[in-house]
Amino acid sequence: MTVAPSGPEFPIQDIPFSYRGSWLDVSPVIAEKTYADDLHLVSHQTGLHAVLRLTPAGSDTTVVATPTLLTWRDGTGRIEAGYAGPDTLRLRGRGLGLRIAAAAATLTPFSGTYLYLDPLDGSHVFTSYETGRRYRVTVLSGALRQTAGAEALGTADRFLDLPGDQPWEVAIEEYETARPPYAAPVDFDRLCRDRSAEFAAFVDAVAPWRGADTPAADLAAYVLWSATVAPAGFVTRPAVLMSKHWMDKVWSWDHCFNAIALAAGEPELAWHQFQLPFDHQDAAGALPDSVTHSEVLHNYVKPPIHGWALRHLRRRLSAPPDRAALAQTYDRLARWTGFWLDTRRALGQDLPHYQHGNDSGWDNATTFDGGRVLQTADLAAFLVSQLRCLADLATELGEPAGRWSAEADRIRAAMLRDLWDGGRFTARDPRTGRRRASRSLLDLMPVTLGADLPTPVAAALARGVEAHLTTHGLATEPPDSADYLADGYWRGPIWAPSTVLVEDGLRRAGHTALADEVSRRFLALCEKSGFAENFDAETGAGLRDRAYTWTASGYLILAAAQEQRRATGG
Repeated sequence: MTVAPSGPEFPIQDIPFSYRGSWLDVSPVIAEKTYADDLHLVSHQTGLHAVLRLTPAGSDTTVVATPTLLTWRDGTGRIEAGYAGPDTLRLRGRGLGLRIAAAAATLTPFSGTYLYLDPLDGSHVFTSYETGRRYRVTVLSGALRQTAGAEALGTADRFLDLPGDQPWEVAIEEYETARPPYAAPVDFDRLCRDRSAEFAAFVDAVAPWRGADTPAADLAAYVLWSATVAPAGFVTRPAVLMSKHWMDKVWSWDHCFNAIALAAGEPELAWHQFQLPFDHQDAAGALPDSVTHSEVLHNYVKPPIHGWALRHLRRRLSAPPDRAALAQTYDRLARWTGFWLDTRRALGQDLPHYQHGNDSGWDNATTFDGGRVLQTADLAAFLVSQLRCLADLATELGEPAGRWSAEADRIRAAMLRDLWDGGRFTARDPRTGRRRASRSLLDLMPVTLGADLPTPVAAALARGVEAHLTTHGLATEPPDSADYLADGYWRGPIWAPSTVLVEDGLRRAGHTALADEVSRRFLALCEKSGFAENFDAETGAGLRDRAYTWTASGYLILAAAQEQRRATGG
């Protein structure tokens, strides 16, 4: 019965079992920071919703997860699950029964799950108010042992029981209103082989350099592969969600790191990642805060790292964009830059400002403790990079480039004049001019300008960065700070995006030894603790959402660069 698993094993408590293109996963995570005892079939259409509870009949069941096969084991009994496609999960059992039950116990006129027997084909169908979809269970072999709750209203047990004393196989499909009766196109072993081949091809494409020195590369690739969804709702392109746990959105800076990590091996998917938030650019030129299946949020924005990201993306793309795509990107990037220059600069000011820490992506960093509406050096530095990128694009496309270069010089000069205190950058209230220093790593982010900084400033920033370096990587607030919190989001934990940005800036500023150390420690951290949203800076433990794609992408970006340096002696 058992097919050979493909790819690395991973803890199902941390990383969901899913498939490229699917809006489904199997996981114990049923809400933000909420873990159920049983695994659930979870849908991310209209949000994260646990639809069906999957409970094996054994009393001592263990779960083994690989990229292409999920297995429940109890003695000699087995249940195996694999994806027959983006919207279909196949399960089969031998010597172990399974209960497939509605996750919601109560059906109301506006919530819950209804179950009925379809007289058309004899399947059982669960309908979910929360997702607005149907979940059809078709028995492919064997027979149901028991059913309960068909056509019941209100509070009721709604479930299907599969037997432990005879082999069985079922298919569970997610769909909208109707489709032909399910007919298995291939047998279970064949679909597992097909999924294994697909995943292997993906890993070979995005991490061909992997080896003994990069042991987490396969799992990092799986986190990206499995978090990818097909276009649906407001998601206009194939998209890598930040997670198929509760962080199931695309935020308008996270996507940049996923695009860079995918660029060399999956250029089309990478280009889609970069462009997706721009599909929702508003009339002012602003990108949304986030995009997901049924929601686009504009109450905040995210930092303009897109010029920095586009440079890295284009250097890595194995299939470069054509002139029309480049011209569209130039227009979109110009409008996004114009948003900051036109609507986020107070009258008479050279520097733009954030309206809240959320705009920076560093929501609660200590930089913002003295005020939320601030001119910050990270924002100025990112805009300088973006303006220089626009100047290069304009030249390439035969457009005037001088205005972009002049604006970059203006903001760079203002950043050094108004925010540099001789040893560190400060933040400034655009209304009062009052400046305030913090100990946040955010204040050191202008290091991303690399050689575009005066040499003494770059050296001072490098010394500041080194003071944030713990055994495991770059703490966002140093552990000896009075404001440090071990699980304080941007007030201490290590994050992938800040690591990648700082490492790149240090290297371009000539501080290669420190850049190497930042890279080495982050890679070791991921190899020890996986791909969590962030990490305890002192213990290295993974925190918050444990299957975060920009963390996996950060690993792949740094690991690929490390292997290239080894190969070339650079």
